[in-house]
Amino acid sequence: MIKMTYFHGLAALIMLTACSQTNVQEPPLIKPTIETPKTTRINRMQIIGEIEPIYFAPMKTPISARIDTGAEQSALDADNIKYFERDGEKWISFDIINRETGEKQNFKKKIIRHTNIKRIHVTERRPVVEMNVKFGNESFKANFSLAKRDKFEYQALIGRNILTGRAIVDTSVANTLR
Repeated sequence: MIKMTYFHGLAALIMLTACSQTNVQEPPLIKPTIETPKTTRINRMQIIGEIEPIYFAPMKTPISARIDTGAEQSALDADNIKYFERDGEKWISFDIINRETGEKQNFKKKIIRHTNIKRIHVTERRPVVEMNVKFGNESFKANFSLAKRDKFEYQALIGRNILTGRAIVDTSVANTLR
């Protein structure tokens, strides 16, 4: 019986020692940090609305353009379209007539390529040209497909080829770039 009591006492002592030596981890120290705002590409992009003005150099007045994040390619209303060849390359002559001001400008541009625009029951083949544009405070070159857009309310459609990296679209506003 003494051996048993001794054994029990030894076991109890070991258990108490084990309990008192358990490692309780302290919470990590929280160091206050001062974060400086990081400038990202998104911070530099302007929020624009569903309708915005765009200038086609050398025109003096802007054309109202519909912003369409679903369109890959931008499009432009062109009148008096005439195809011709220059130095063995395909070119196009066309007019842009600002519906709001009546300003008219003739352009002669090299055709970069053709694109197929799919509609509900029709696929339309359009020429694509590079235009000098001013959109907001930025001037740059951008590709536009040309088409007769008299049936559309807006003469230009701005697609992702212009919007990507330049603007965030908020459809609850319009004409933020004026």
